[in-house]
Amino acid sequence: MNKDTINIILAEDEPALGMIVKESLETRGFKVRHEVNGALALDAFHEKQPDILILDVMMPKLDGFELAKKIRVENEEIPIIFLTAKSQTEDVLEGFHVGGNDYLKKPFSMEELIVRIESLLSRQTVQKTAAIYELGDYSFNFPKQHLIYKEEVTKLTHREAHLLYHLVLKKNKVLDRTFILKKLWGNDDFFSGRSMDVFITKLRKKLALDDQLEIVNVRGYGYKLITP
Repeated sequence: MNKDTINIILAEDEPALGMIVKESLETRGFKVRHEVNGALALDAFHEKQPDILILDVMMPKLDGFELAKKIRVENEEIPIIFLTAKSQTEDVLEGFHVGGNDYLKKPFSMEELIVRIESLLSRQTVQKTAAIYELGDYSFNFPKQHLIYKEEVTKLTHREAHLLYHLVLKKNKVLDRTFILKKLWGNDDFFSGRSMDVFITKLRKKLALDDQLEIVNVRGYGYKLITP
């Protein structure tokens, strides 16, 4: 693992602790951007998506749990580590429920934090390497967001790639409409539903070169990707 290429967003509202963690990680070769509240951290995430996020749970403007929920709507894979003074079981469970991958109680050692960072990044690398799917005459490279037909590569948008990914995971079975709307759009209202229908139409066109593939509308339930 080349740490020079690993970008971290650290969201910690205690300036002294944030600076200590930032400087300690940078001495180990990581690139760290420190923000003092959840709203700024979300802006930083949109500006340049990092390789991993380290989020304090108790922060002003947007706490760590709410921040993680917003990030998970846009990106399901990026590792998230929570830092917290809380140790109640329900708090730990909430952290995992909103999409956290690990949970570190304050005070913690930098050695333990680094080990957990490296473990999550190594696990993600293995998952990304394996995340290439054969769909009839197509190949779908989810990490690169590429749909490949023979030697022709079509670049998918972030949302197109994630929608196709969920259809692939449930191939030949129904993908629940409400689930995917909440997962990718954040809610299942009328306008989000219309937006998803547009994305389904786009995916159908991009898969049209193989007549064995079809995305069908299962009225009242969701969509089904039919594959050979």
